[in-house]
Amino acid sequence: MKKLLYIPVNSKPEEMSTSKMVGREFVNRFIAKNQDYVVEELDLYNEDIPEINHRIFKCRAETVSGAEYDALSENDKRAVDRINQLCDQFLSADTYVIAAPMWSVSFPSRLKRYIDCIILNNKVIKISKDEVKGLLDDKERDMVYIQSSGGVYPKFLGGKFNHGVDYFHDIFKFLGVNKFEKILVQGVDMQDVGREEAISRAYKYVDAVVEKFSKEPLLKI
Repeated sequence: MKKLLYIPVNSKPEEMSTSKMVGREFVNRFIAKNQDYVVEELDLYNEDIPEINHRIFKCRAETVSGAEYDALSENDKRAVDRINQLCDQFLSADTYVIAAPMWSVSFPSRLKRYIDCIILNNKVIKISKDEVKGLLDDKERDMVYIQSSGGVYPKFLGGKFNHGVDYFHDIFKFLGVNKFEKILVQGVDMQDVGREEAISRAYKYVDAVVEKFSKEPLLKI
């Protein structure tokens, strides 16, 4: 079986969060058409996502091990174990679905903390004297980034303020994932759009993305 790793990122319950609602709808419709997949969910506001500190890393992207690990406090050992567990879970997936709101023209800091945990040397990247290389090209992987926002930012700013979309497009491409799609839930707080209409429009695009994932390869980015 293949695995879809679904990562919702909002402290609100699902019925109050537009990004979570659209994320759930995407996962449900995807699984209905791709029954060779199982879903694993990692809600970042209901899970332990360690904060990086100098004690648990021997370099920026590698946790301590051996005698250095043994010398850690019990709390720091738990943090190292959890980081490695999160990384292994991430590596085991074939499709990634992240559902997050736009906060301060970016995304919640807890999502960045998660990314800092799972990008580990000799697992997700390879650091050498000559280069840093992503290692996720070992198999076909897909990524969908679902973002909700109060405004319709591309309409006014040419997409320049979609930092969350741009960041995840670029970081996943660097890691070796060449299949990427975005679903924007826009205008949630705008009078001429509103929450229900924004969700309805996003659901129509959900179908289009599911079809791309189910029937044909996505365009390389």
